[in-house]
Amino acid sequence: MTVLKDIPEKWFPVVLPLHRKKKKGFGGKSKKRRTEEERKVRANDREYNEKFQYASNCIMTSKYNIITFLPVNLFEQFQEVANTYFLFLLILQLIPQISSLSWFTTIVPLALVLSITAVKDATDDYFRHKSDNQVNNRQSQVLIRGSLQNEKWMNVRVGDIIKLENNQFVAADLLLLSSSEPHGLCYIETAELDGETNMKVRQSVSVTAELGDPNNLASFNGEVVCEPPNNKLDRFCGTLYWKDKKYTLTNQNMLLRGCVLRNTEACYGLVIFAGPDTKLMQNSGRTKFKRTSIDRLMNTLVLWIFGFLVCMGVILAVGNAVWEREVGSLFQSYLPWDPPVDNFMFSAFLSFWSYVIILNTVVPISLYVSVEVIRLGHSYFINWDRQMFCAQCNTAAEARTTTLNEELGQVEYIFSDKTGTLTQNIMSFNKCSINGQTYGEVTDPLGAQPKRLDFTPFNHLADPDFCFYDDKLLVSVKVGDSHTHEFFRLLSLCHTVMSEEKSEGELVYKAQSPDEGALVTAARNFGFVFRSRTPGTITTTEMGQTATYSLLAILDFNNIRKRMSVIVRNPEGRIRLYCKGADTVLLERLHPCNQELMSITSDHLNEYAADGLRTLALAYRDLTEDEWEAWSESHRFADKATDCREDRLAAAYDKIEQDMMLLGATAIEDKLQEGVPETIAVLSLANIKIWVLTGDKQETAVNIGYSCKMLTDDMTEVFIISGHTVQSVRQELRRARKRMVELSRARDGGKEEGMEGWAEANFMSNGLREGQGGDATVAGGGKPLQCSPLPVPPTNLMDNISGEFALVINGHSLAHALEADMEVEFVSTACACKAVICCRVTPLQKAQVVELIKKHKKAVTLAIGDGANDVSMIKSAHIGVGISGQEGIQAVLASDYSFAQFRFLQRLLLVHGRWSYLRMCRFLCYFFYKNFAFTMVHFWFGFFCGFSAQTVYDQYFITLYNILYTSLPVLAMGIFDQDVPDQRSLEYPKLYEPGQLNLLFNKREFFICIAQGIYTSVVLFFVPYAVLSNATQSNGVPLADYQTFAVTTATALVIVVSVQIALDTGFWTVINHVFVWGSLGTYFTIMLALHSQTLFRIFPNQFHFVGSAQNTLLQPVVWLTIALATAICIVPVLAFRFLKLDLKPQLSDTVRYTQLVRQKRRKLAGRSAGGVWRGVGSVSEGRLGARGGSRRSGYAFAHQEGFGELITSGKNMRLSSLALASFASRHSSSWIDTLRRKKNAHNHTPPCTSGECSPALSSMSGSVPPLSNSSSVLGGSQETPIEEETLTAPAQNLPTVPPSFSQTPAALTPAPEAAAPQGSAQGSAQGSAQGSAQGTSAGILTAATPRSHGTDSPGGWTLSLGTVQEALFGWKGNSTRNSASNGPGPPSVDRETSQIK
Repeated sequence: MTVLKDIPEKWFPVVLPLHRKKKKGFGGKSKKRRTEEERKVRANDREYNEKFQYASNCIMTSKYNIITFLPVNLFEQFQEVANTYFLFLLILQLIPQISSLSWFTTIVPLALVLSITAVKDATDDYFRHKSDNQVNNRQSQVLIRGSLQNEKWMNVRVGDIIKLENNQFVAADLLLLSSSEPHGLCYIETAELDGETNMKVRQSVSVTAELGDPNNLASFNGEVVCEPPNNKLDRFCGTLYWKDKKYTLTNQNMLLRGCVLRNTEACYGLVIFAGPDTKLMQNSGRTKFKRTSIDRLMNTLVLWIFGFLVCMGVILAVGNAVWEREVGSLFQSYLPWDPPVDNFMFSAFLSFWSYVIILNTVVPISLYVSVEVIRLGHSYFINWDRQMFCAQCNTAAEARTTTLNEELGQVEYIFSDKTGTLTQNIMSFNKCSINGQTYGEVTDPLGAQPKRLDFTPFNHLADPDFCFYDDKLLVSVKVGDSHTHEFFRLLSLCHTVMSEEKSEGELVYKAQSPDEGALVTAARNFGFVFRSRTPGTITTTEMGQTATYSLLAILDFNNIRKRMSVIVRNPEGRIRLYCKGADTVLLERLHPCNQELMSITSDHLNEYAADGLRTLALAYRDLTEDEWEAWSESHRFADKATDCREDRLAAAYDKIEQDMMLLGATAIEDKLQEGVPETIAVLSLANIKIWVLTGDKQETAVNIGYSCKMLTDDMTEVFIISGHTVQSVRQELRRARKRMVELSRARDGGKEEGMEGWAEANFMSNGLREGQGGDATVAGGGKPLQCSPLPVPPTNLMDNISGEFALVINGHSLAHALEADMEVEFVSTACACKAVICCRVTPLQKAQVVELIKKHKKAVTLAIGDGANDVSMIKSAHIGVGISGQEGIQAVLASDYSFAQFRFLQRLLLVHGRWSYLRMCRFLCYFFYKNFAFTMVHFWFGFFCGFSAQTVYDQYFITLYNILYTSLPVLAMGIFDQDVPDQRSLEYPKLYEPGQLNLLFNKREFFICIAQGIYTSVVLFFVPYAVLSNATQSNGVPLADYQTFAVTTATALVIVVSVQIALDTGFWTVINHVFVWGSLGTYFTIMLALHSQTLFRIFPNQFHFVGSAQNTLLQPVVWLTIALATAICIVPVLAFRFLKLDLKPQLSDTVRYTQLVRQKRRKLAGRSAGGVWRGVGSVSEGRLGARGGSRRSGYAFAHQEGFGELITSGKNMRLSSLALASFASRHSSSWIDTLRRKKNAHNHTPPCTSGECSPALSSMSGSVPPLSNSSSVLGGSQETPIEEETLTAPAQNLPTVPPSFSQTPAALTPAPEAAAPQGSAQGSAQGSAQGSAQGTSAGILTAATPRSHGTDSPGGWTLSLGTVQEALFGWKGNSTRNSASNGPGPPSVDRETSQIK
């Protein structure tokens, strides 16, 4: 965590623990505030405060205003190299001596591009202004001249006293003066700041707590001296001077802008920081101008093309000089130079600029117009996608920008908020274990759904919104089971919840933690109702009887204790200690007689944690009066200690919390958003790394990580970085990297020699070899190495580490890791991990982490969040995604894309992002190709026209070529093209990797396109030139005239580029057909019209060549020439693509082939009369998966020490049932278990039998061999070939599967080698028995996910492609393939053909 540069050194002890090199914050500061060393604020004295010129409370997040819009926007647009390039060409075209084309051919499209972009930017900024005005015009009650007056937020000033009422937003950073609650307390919700929705407590200074009346506050003239504005959300240091006394101020006295007042009728506060000085705005990143990597590459390419253009111009200019000197001088008598040309050098100079204008069409401005149109179309596709529409909240996905669509197909890192993004933040009492008996288990999933219990007849104080379904627990309460009663009595007493009873029986709990609220509410519904508390008593209603307990002590929690206790005296006078906490710390403090019960309860805790629930263990201990008195005395002594107070208190707490009796355990569910685990798993398969950046405590974040399956028990190791100093953080990062290398080396059997050498050389504490002194020698070299920070491992080394690792780092450790000298250490360690979780981070730290990855990894980043605390991160990332959740719309307003559910992210990236990237790359490749093919003909013609800057084509063809003849087909391809359907994009996440690796359009692909375009131009010029130079018409008249050559070349060009785009188009629609063939027809129509007698009669000076086109196109030799040129241009392309498909097919080629075979099999299945499809039955799991093999505590603290906020956050779930295709449509099959089997396959694991391996896909009627090595369409193995699926039923018999379940691929499930022959043999027999094809050859691909109606029905198909496994899964199959599988090339369809016949 860093602070702004303007914090003076005298504040560093309270603002920053260590005075280090400070980094520039986000958003910038004015010169005035850079020199502000401390802030002085006097209450109710605007005149005094205004002399310091503090910022007003008006905020502005927009980029422009009416005055600055035009110059600033044009400046931004002309940062695009292409726009500057076209402006330069426009200036050249205004010079008549060198212009061969009219100036309007450039200025019109340039003005169009600038105008469209300006309108779009103005619209975006208008909405920012609208949002700013909405906030600035909110009303607030300000104390002015002794009375409360309504003022707009923008008019609030530093030093004003503001009245806040319940559920109101805090207008500025306020010092709490008084509250309607006792002792000056108030409750706030800080979701806009840190994402946490649990309430927090703030308390006013005791001396001002009684100033609740406006009259008293009007006379308050206290002065506050405090730190200057900074971005520290959890720190505040200041002093209040009033009546010759001073009072210390801390963060507990502050109400920050963005907070919401909750459960407090009213409070008053003094404005300390306003507007841009507030901590919320200090943490807000400034609006940035985002450009895609393709945009940046195009800027580079435009510079290269301009250099190439200059080179061509120089060559032709030199040729002009030579020609004019050697040949042109002979024609001076009747072909003199035009003034002011008087020598061949000046003629060459003018010729150079003329050729620059003529050849500028290598990058026409229509390219940028087309790019914007394509991006707009892609944005509408996102907006119109019904599968990204959330019916629950009636919210559709929205592309809020049109400039980043193709970047969605290149994302490598996702940075996600937790609360509200991954979770719903809704807590519910789900299950419990009492005296060895578990309650709340889901009944038979195939039976009738249980009914929700009605507590009203039993308890009139019950919460009507409470849901529970297991009536056994209610019966146990009713019959008076002592253990059950004591269980709920503990829940009603051991907490820090505040209760408000507005009317008889209408209870409102003020819980600082939603977990505690859920537990107390559960106790309330089961008859143990918490009614009220005082500092010394707790009043409850137990089974209808009122009981008041004396509260003797609260043993507060902290992150080390992981538990809290209360000591109470019941109405009968007995003293009892009640304790709840993490099972890992509580179970070891039980009395030895609890062993049997502890074993049973531990099993229940395992089950609850495996279900992703937040667990707590509950226990009690009876105390005698003597024990209480003795402990109370030691507690008072520890509490009053001046040194080591916290340690003394912890020892006292630990002494009394021993020999307790176990009551049971609770399980609370913090519901994940729908589809989060599946989405994370699919994105991980697409090689996308997901980092969670949250303001929650470490335990909460870690347990959510387990529940959403970012973290699993099967991970090689999870590293926790929690150092409080730079040195400790550096050592922990080094140890983590050392451990990674060691485990990776052990895993790979010592194959990584380079890794071993690096580890030995660099993992010493000082980065030196063991046993050496101050100097050392780098491993493998002779240069001396001084003592220095640990060398960072080679990038490729850390990237290639095998094993699954995770990193968890706390906010205070992250603050040190983000220091300049620690950045590389942190990045190299974190990026080698599969998952990274950053806890307790501020909004600014989130942005800094994103910037760090952008800086060091040069990867495309995406940030997703739902609250104002995520705005900085969203603005900093290449792509910002806002979730329209419960924390307001600030994240949505700052985002580039928005939708309602995290699960839509996989469709946004894997479908829309991938398609957008593919379409844009194909568009650019074709566009550069067709324009080089068009333009370079002028270059070759220059050698045959005396370098006179004469054009080959007429001016109208040059003007219309990019506007009309070739623009619409490439637009159609850029908007509608797709290589595989959307379902396949989701089923095969590996299809996403080409975008991450930037394979489809890069410098290499650009040069290939340019080479193809130049080759085409050579053919298009020299073939007609060679043929027509000696050709004659039927009447003997020679064809070698300028206009015939121009018509022939132009016609051949249009036909060649049309055929080329037909070859490039992978997905044909009606629009594609109309545009491609319609453009050809348009060309012939316009060409014949331009050479018609009608236009000649109307414009005789413009259309000179009457009938040239008609005469040329009537000659057979012309058409033969066009056909020859087309064949020479296209046949090599066809041959190359055929060989590439045959020898080195891409994954998309393989998927397209399987799609074709599926369609054939679907037709076969439709004609089949027999056979019944028998899919896997719908099995509704009671929980997500099997229990984990190792128990972890599901307990977590995510609250503030000192206020008793006890939050359990135990979603400690093993990743055991990632049913990526469907939780409901297939048997639960642990993909982690299958990966474990893959690891053990080298140890000759016995083959799976039908009883051991659950069929993850579909089974056929009759006895079908187990799909032992396939749990999805991605099923594959390193040891065995992938088996083939059989289809025997008509398509109409397919079970209907919801689209959300059918889109997702399952894991890669290997199987032992021995399973293959058995499965193949059974498959052959079964196939012959049922009349369908069951493949027996090895090396084939499996596709068997059930599809819904209207999508592709799964069918059996065979794929004999040796590289399929490598392409699909990133490994090469080690099994022995048969001869049909060994050969490269497209798979044979012999069997499919015979079966179809």
